[in-house]
Amino acid sequence: MALDNAETGRILIVEDDERLATLTREYLENNGLQVTVEGDGGKAVERILSERPDLVVLDLMLPGEDGVSICRRVRSQYHGQILMLTARTDDLDEVLGLEMGADDYVAKPVRPRVLLARIRALLRRSAAPLEEETEAPKSIRFGNLVVDNAQREAWLNDESIDLTSAEFDLLWLLCSNAGRVLSREEIFAQLRGIEYDGQDRSIDVRVSRIRPKIGDDPMHPRLIKTVRSKGYLFVKSE
Repeated sequence: MALDNAETGRILIVEDDERLATLTREYLENNGLQVTVEGDGGKAVERILSERPDLVVLDLMLPGEDGVSICRRVRSQYHGQILMLTARTDDLDEVLGLEMGADDYVAKPVRPRVLLARIRALLRRSAAPLEEETEAPKSIRFGNLVVDNAQREAWLNDESIDLTSAEFDLLWLLCSNAGRVLSREEIFAQLRGIEYDGQDRSIDVRVSRIRPKIGDDPMHPRLIKTVRSKGYLFVKSE
């Protein structure tokens, strides 16, 4: 039986710690993934855009150019998944990475099994639209907002909205469940395949970035509402 993309995806590790990069590469390769390594942040952008891996494991602190800058520079041209490695205690690093377009993050020191699980979850997510049943709705309209899951694009007033892959996934999940409150636990399970730990802010950061992009007032949102102690609600059109 052929392995799917989550088992055989092409991974580029951007990490200047040679020993860590080698151990990580060997572990991922032993689990069926195809892995290459780049230790110089200054060369990372060129390699990401030329090689087009399925997923980039991107360290935040790098010689030549840091991970946040690399993520920002490639995001508009690279549509694969970006998994950022951050310092465990620096919440700001995580938020900055997400704001620049990272799809997920893992705190250092990295546990190999956790990293593998996150990588496979991201690869499955990127392939998910191809696996959906034909009966599922492909496009949803809310007034001047159109979200198309087949093309993985959204438009506001017929103008294309610039969304990262992770932002689109969250927007589609919310609008395809319009009228129903989705808890953070449910959102995490659907989008990241992991349990919500009660502290992760990635969903909140993405919601705050999505709102102005879809014409929602961040201070007084009418489309994506925060339901206190419960989660998020995409308001169903009457």
